[in-house]
Amino acid sequence: MVQCMGSDGRTGSLTAVGAVSPPGGDLSEPVSQGTMRIVKVFWSLDASLAYRRHFPAINWLNSYSLYLDSMRPWFDENLGPEFMTNRSRAMHLLQEENELNEIVQLVGKDSLSAGDQLTLEIARMLREDFLQQNAFMDVDSYSSFDRQKRLLGLILHFENLCRGAIAKNVDLQTLFATPSRERLGWAKYTEADKYAEEYEQIGQDMDREVNELIRKAGEDE
Repeated sequence: MVQCMGSDGRTGSLTAVGAVSPPGGDLSEPVSQGTMRIVKVFWSLDASLAYRRHFPAINWLNSYSLYLDSMRPWFDENLGPEFMTNRSRAMHLLQEENELNEIVQLVGKDSLSAGDQLTLEIARMLREDFLQQNAFMDVDSYSSFDRQKRLLGLILHFENLCRGAIAKNVDLQTLFATPSRERLGWAKYTEADKYAEEYEQIGQDMDREVNELIRKAGEDE
């Protein structure tokens, strides 16, 4: 905490951000490893993400925060316990994607089970529809916590619906082609004063469309 100049009794906080630029982006070199041992928050900027025009180019697997447990009571109180549950699920899916990509490089995507292919698709949605931001659009350069909670919940709700549908013999590509899935891909660009209503409608349409596909799959058996 710091005492701000200009008016009496005004306080604020001061944050120091240090930068380490290892040769070739090698985080295993001694200076980077020493830094990671003493800092409580680490953002790993990834050149490969920047080359793919994924901004902010922060690697979600190498980055971390040791304040998560300290912040959990605040998140639970203000966003509900499902937010942290969904965050953990999203991180698990992104980690699974990283492992599955190694298999895909060896044997191809078509060799994966429907469940694993769904994992790759949901992880792609998390990367492109949730984590990736457009700094040139005000509605996407900044998102409120409530908006983040709702959008993340929608993506993971789609995953749960799809896993249930796959178990009932619904074709995976048919699920990906539903109108609500396409709308979900554009949901982060919804105007700030309309997103809550739009996200609620997408969720309802998603339930209806997937249930209809399950009904048709049952009739075809």
